[in-house]
Amino acid sequence: MTSTLPSNLSSKTSSVESLTLPISIRLRQRLEEIGIPFLANDNISHVLRDGDLEQLEVEVAGKVRELLRSLVIDIDNDHNTEETAERVARMYLHEVFKGRYYPQPKIASFPNVKKLDEIYTVGPISIRSACSHHLVPILGSCWIGIKPGDRVIGLSKFSRVADWVFSRPHIQEEAVIILADEIERLCAPQGLAILVKAQHYCMKWRGVKEPQTSMVNSVVRGDFRHDPSLKQEFFELVKQQESLLIR
Repeated sequence: MTSTLPSNLSSKTSSVESLTLPISIRLRQRLEEIGIPFLANDNISHVLRDGDLEQLEVEVAGKVRELLRSLVIDIDNDHNTEETAERVARMYLHEVFKGRYYPQPKIASFPNVKKLDEIYTVGPISIRSACSHHLVPILGSCWIGIKPGDRVIGLSKFSRVADWVFSRPHIQEEAVIILADEIERLCAPQGLAILVKAQHYCMKWRGVKEPQTSMVNSVVRGDFRHDPSLKQEFFELVKQQESLLIR
């Protein structure tokens, strides 16, 4: 049936109706309209508007409250869990999954004036993430090796971008690739190598319950991939940095 409402009135009505939808649905609609994925390890900060995170925090807290009730926890009378839902919502949105909801920290790059072309490594950088299968912690360390190109970034900025990337639900193999993509975008190095060593609580805390098991993976690009001696040098430097920590 064709609408008899004026087009401007129809759009206003549609806009008002959309505001009655939960904020999570409105965000999903925005993402779908522009064709942007919103997988667990994607960043969606570019579609957030003023006040959206606050509304999302309220909605998430309500959902967590219902989860606790479904777990048969008396949150109305248990002083320990009375405000757990609100704490969990704040934790997910502003801490452990902040890499989904906040834009990348501002990271300035600078011209490589001296034309430096020797490799250097930064690490260990502490990483904190969560397994996207069970939402339990992934904790470990990351090393980044760089053969500079035309531009460079400060050493502390590697820690900032690593924290931003890993603060999302992940599987470790994909997290390392996303981190590599971001560093290449920021400073376009001639060569890039990343090594991550982490323990997964989906293996330590549940399932097989292997407390000493860890996962190690790496990505090498550019000159590190094409020159075996550079790749070997990177891993040797990582060993040296680790040995300094043991002393």
